[in-house]
Amino acid sequence: MGRLEGKTAVVTGGSRDIGRAIAIKLAKEGANVVVNYFNSESSAKQTVEEIRVMGKKAIAVKADVSSITDIAILKMKTMEAFDGKVAILVNNAGGLFARKTLQELDDTFYDLVMGVNFKSTVFVTQAFEPLMVEGASIINVSSLAARDGGGAGSYLYASSKGAVSTFTRAMAKELGAKGIRVNAICPGLIATKFHDDFTKDEVRAKVVANTPLHREGRAEEVADLVAYLASSDSSFINGTTIDINGGLAFS
Repeated sequence: MGRLEGKTAVVTGGSRDIGRAIAIKLAKEGANVVVNYFNSESSAKQTVEEIRVMGKKAIAVKADVSSITDIAILKMKTMEAFDGKVAILVNNAGGLFARKTLQELDDTFYDLVMGVNFKSTVFVTQAFEPLMVEGASIINVSSLAARDGGGAGSYLYASSKGAVSTFTRAMAKELGAKGIRVNAICPGLIATKFHDDFTKDEVRAKVVANTPLHREGRAEEVADLVAYLASSDSSFINGTTIDINGGLAFS
């Protein structure tokens, strides 16, 4: 039996890259999983099927988690599919979308980035907290960008992730009295489509050269950390923001 046997986990943005790796790892540890997605339907269904092959329950739920209405749908479908109790919430949904200078910024792009990265974390947490049992764990996905401001043109993404890190500490204090732990992880350069789309090869090579382990991280390594924070092995860890970047930056 895994560390998360019989528990219900909700993973936003769970259809690809880090989110997919997290969903599969939690299932390997025994959890039943709600895989949230917005655009990647085929990948979400593939993720669900892989989990079901393990003998665990899983559903894919399409929802724009920057929308209060869609968050309510995600919550309703979770309650219908499982027992109405959630032990693990992973706020993973996020995106950079484009690199823009300050003068290229408009309010539409601002709302998009802040909505997907920060608003989603706040309101998904608000929606699911009443379903969470004592001993439950919330894991928010922040970023190394929250620490260093991000690369060129990613200041808004970095700022939204900084807000996620601060929200994590605030919720650790508010929800801790209810027996709910809240932590965040801060991935550095992880080999995913995110960086394929938005990070130039020469920049990736430079980051690798400056990383003590001299490589990019893997999505599965991030998932291993999430599984630890979701389990009772981390039962006295609350309000932390844990770096996972190969030693590129640390406190």
